[in-house]
Amino acid sequence: MAVDYLVIAAYLAGMLAMGWWGMRRARSKSEFLVAGRRLGPALYSGTMAAIVLGGASTIGGVGLGYQYGLSGAWMVFTIGLGLLALSVFFSARIARLKVYTVSEMLDLRYGGRAGVISGLVMWAYTLMLAVTSTIAYATIFDVLFDIPRTLAIVLGGSIVVAYSTLGGMWSITLTDMVQFVVKTVGVLLLLLPIAVVKAGGFAEMKAQLPTGYFDPLGIGGETIFTYVLIYTFGMLIGQDIWQRVFTARSDRTAKWGGTVAGTYCLVYALAGAVIGTAAKVLYPDLSSADDAFATIVKDELPMGVRGLVLAAALAAVMSTSSGALIACATVANNDIWSRLRGARTASGADGTDAADGAHERDEVRGNRVFILVMGLAVIVVAIALNDVVEALTVAYNLLVGGLLVPILGGLLWRRGTAQGALAAVAVGGLTVVALMAAYGILANEPVYYGLLASLAAYVAVSLATPPTDAAVLAAWRERLAGRDPELVSEPVPAPQ
Repeated sequence: MAVDYLVIAAYLAGMLAMGWWGMRRARSKSEFLVAGRRLGPALYSGTMAAIVLGGASTIGGVGLGYQYGLSGAWMVFTIGLGLLALSVFFSARIARLKVYTVSEMLDLRYGGRAGVISGLVMWAYTLMLAVTSTIAYATIFDVLFDIPRTLAIVLGGSIVVAYSTLGGMWSITLTDMVQFVVKTVGVLLLLLPIAVVKAGGFAEMKAQLPTGYFDPLGIGGETIFTYVLIYTFGMLIGQDIWQRVFTARSDRTAKWGGTVAGTYCLVYALAGAVIGTAAKVLYPDLSSADDAFATIVKDELPMGVRGLVLAAALAAVMSTSSGALIACATVANNDIWSRLRGARTASGADGTDAADGAHERDEVRGNRVFILVMGLAVIVVAIALNDVVEALTVAYNLLVGGLLVPILGGLLWRRGTAQGALAAVAVGGLTVVALMAAYGILANEPVYYGLLASLAAYVAVSLATPPTDAAVLAAWRERLAGRDPELVSEPVPAPQ
């Protein structure tokens, strides 16, 4: 394993080095939180694909393939569909808003009265997303070094917190691009063909496994529908995803770069399912489906290649973890702490919230502190938490059940009002919580009925209350069109 250890060590050292390099670029709030809104198509596509394809998509996707065959691709497939929908239908408008958080978008659309409660819901979601990603380090480092769970979480989490704190979104962008390349080489170009060959090829796989393993709908229609509600719609409204949209240098980059990333996700989904199916042929009696990835990597890959593929799994976890961490810190600072202090500031395209550079440095320092604090909190919670699936399910149910309707309603329906948005968040969130208590946290009913209740409340209350002020809607339309005179573009060439 010595060569594998060297590969992993070089990868981790490179992550820290890029964090240091990113620190030198992050001189303003805009540079620190959204990479100056200057990412070109190549960087944007790679980093967007990196953040949505995390440990669950890699290790979990292979596990679903082991358990259900090709239909195990549906979880990651619906993530790709969500990213495609976001990119094609909404990303251009989102990018033109020139904001930092989803709650700021709600404030602009509804007149500054709908963002507070949404910030709390979004913070809980991003926190739990970061926690579950951090816990995944325990599995990977256990395979690599056979070290205790707590030490693995501290080791992996500390590296992510370090480079995220140093350079913010610039560091995360650079590391995510490396992680995208490592995942592509490790999973698609190496593990996928090797796994199929070791299993005897597709003909042998079909001969060895039940026909249900090759049924595209074998996982079940209800499960697929639930994946669409949670993951496809979750992609449309998550702060971690929107914050990457904000990094695009233009609405065209956001639209077409995101479309490329979404298409890549569809390919990655099928690859994970095929690898899992091959693992079922090679190891038919594993105690846990989630062990399929680590087992096939450990037993079937040659020295050096094994280290690269394990680095790919580590890259998948780190990209999601760092993206969720900066999203969590951004929401905590800009949507919660700044509101408590009464220090809200307008968002500009150049990120300049004050006239002097000293204030800009204070903004960067403040956001850096929040990333560090949130990162330490994530590590502590990850060590203490056992049932991460239930915790993440709660977060996704609240996110989709409470925020999907007011966010998409604000983008699509002019008659929606602030009162309707608040009612949708409250009714949808309470319905989700009540039904999780009644049916169980992992049941499908909470998100189904939570969404319906949120939609009914939004429409009914919006129609029963006065329309949104015409001046607010006019300012909103100007921002959507990218014509707000307060937004000053930066004439800096965008890196590719």
